[in-house]
Amino acid sequence: MRYLVTGGAGFVGSHLCACLLSEGHDVTCVDNLRTGRRENLAKLLGNDGFRLLELDIRDDLPLEGPVDCVFNLASPASPPHYQRDPLDTLLTNVEGTKHMLELARKSGARFVQASTSEVYGNPLEEPQSESYLGNVNPCGPRSCYDEGKRCAETLCYIYRERHGVDVRVSRIFNTYGPHMSQDDGRVISNFVVQALLGKPLTVYGDGSQTRSFCYVSDTVRGLIALSHVDGPLFGPVNLGNPAEITVGELARRVIERIDPSLGVETHPLPADDPLRRRPDISLARQELGWEPTVDLDEGLTATISYFKEVLGA
Repeated sequence: MRYLVTGGAGFVGSHLCACLLSEGHDVTCVDNLRTGRRENLAKLLGNDGFRLLELDIRDDLPLEGPVDCVFNLASPASPPHYQRDPLDTLLTNVEGTKHMLELARKSGARFVQASTSEVYGNPLEEPQSESYLGNVNPCGPRSCYDEGKRCAETLCYIYRERHGVDVRVSRIFNTYGPHMSQDDGRVISNFVVQALLGKPLTVYGDGSQTRSFCYVSDTVRGLIALSHVDGPLFGPVNLGNPAEITVGELARRVIERIDPSLGVETHPLPADDPLRRRPDISLARQELGWEPTVDLDEGLTATISYFKEVLGA
C-alpha cells in the first residue's frame, strides 16, 4: 500500500513511518521541519520505499499517483512549540487538515486524523470517554491547539458526511519515548533531561495533577489498528494508557533512576493546565482489539537511554 504521513519527521510520525516501512509499504512523509527533525528519519532516508517532502501541508504536494491512506499528524504538539506561533498552529490544523482531506477525497484514500486528548480541555469527567464534550477555554494560551484540533475533527465529520471520505479520528493521550525533543516542554522529556543534566526537576503546582502515559510503540500500534479496521467508524477513538500517575510520583521515579540526590523545584500551574487526564479506552479495546502493553517503568528505561545518547550523558 501507499501511505502519506504528514508530520512524519516528528516524534510519533517518525515511528509511524518506520513501522509502515517495516511492513513493506511505500511511505511518503510530508513535514515542514518546523518541529519535526531529519535526525528522526536518519535510518529511513536511504530506503527505496521512503520519500521525504519538505513542505507545509497547506502547500500543493508533488505526489506521483494516488495514495491508499493518509495519516495526518502535522501540527506542533507540545505547549512551547504550538504557542510559539499560535496562528500557524491553528491554520495548520484547520486549513492543512482541509487540504489533506481534499487529497484523500480525490484519491479515494482512507484518512486517519491524529487528534488529541487536549480536545477534552481541563476535564470535569473522569476518565474521559469519547462521548465527553470537554471543558475547553477557546480564548486561552492553549486554545490555538485545543480548538484547532476540535475544528479538524469537525472537518473530518463534514468530509465523511458530505463527501463519503472514510475518516478515522484518534484522540491521542500523553505519549512518550525516543525521538522526543529535549526542549518540547512535555513532562517526561523535561524531567529526564533535567535529571541527566544534574538539575532539580521542575514541578508545576503541588505535583498532585495526574497524567496517563502511553509509550510511543503502543500509540503507533493503535494508529495502524485504527487504519486497518474494517467498516466505518462514526466517532473518535481514544488511544492512551489508562494507568494514571501523579506528576509528583513521576518525578520521584525519574530521580530514583538517574540521581537520587536530586530534588524538585515547584512553580505555579500554567493557565488551563489540566488537573487530571486519563482515557477510557473501552472503545479501542472493543473496535480495534487494542490496548497498551508497555508499562511506565519499561518505557522510562528506554526513554532515559535515548536521552543519554542524545545528551552524551
